Amino acid sequence: MAKRAAAEITEGMVVNLGIGIPSLVPDHLEPGIRVMFQAENGIVGMGGTPPKGMEDENLCNAGGFPVETVPGTSYFDSALAFGMIRKGLIDLSILGSLQVSRSGDLANWIIPGKKVPGMGGAMELAGKAKKLIVLMNHIDRDGNPKILEKCSLPITAAGCVNMVITDRAVFSLMENELLLTEVFPPFSLDDIRNSTGCCFVTSKECKGL
Repeated sequence: MAKRAAAEITEGMVVNLGIGIPSLVPDHLEPGIRVMFQAENGIVGMGGTPPKGMEDENLCNAGGFPVETVPGTSYFDSALAFGMIRKGLIDLSILGSLQVSRSGDLANWIIPGKKVPGMGGAMELAGKAKKLIVLMNHIDRDGNPKILEKCSLPITAAGCVNMVITDRAVFSLMENELLLTEVFPPFSLDDIRNSTGCCFVTSKECKGL
C-alpha cells in the first residue's frame, strides 16, 4: 500500500503523512524525486527510515518513529506546522482510516467506547490538503467492509477523500462516484465486490483484471 501511494507523489510536492502505514511511504519513493515531507510535530524535509543503529532519538515523525532528513530540512513549532496545513500549503496528505464512505467521507479518529488520544491533525488535513489519499485494510479484523455507503463511525470530515488504496484494490472518488481502478493479486473482481460495503463503478482500464 505504501509503495502504491508513493507512485502518486510527483516532483516538488509538499506531502503530509499520517501515522502507521503512511509513514512508510518515503521508503518507496522513486530515486531522484524531490519532495518535502511535512509533519505536525514541526518538520519539513523528512526522509526514509534510518538504518538500524543510526536512529536519532530527537528526530522523528508525528507518530514518534525515527526518520532521516533531506537537504533543506526545516524545523519549527507545531503552531507553524498547523498554520501551513490550515493555509492550504500541503499538496498531498496520506492518512490511515477506520472507514471511508462512497461519497468520500473520512472516519478515522474514534471508535465510540474506546479510549483514544485525540483527533490529531486529521481534521485540518482533511479540510485543507489539496489531495487526500487513504491507506487502509479493505476489511476490519471482524471481516466487515471498511468502504461503505455511509460511515457508521463518527466522521472526521465529509467528502474529502480523493483516493483509497487498500490491501486489495485502488479506488478513485470523483463527483460522489466510487471508481475501481486497480485490483491487486490474488484478488478478483468478485472478491472486491463481496468485501466492499457499497456499489462502485469499474474503470474500463482497471488494472489487474
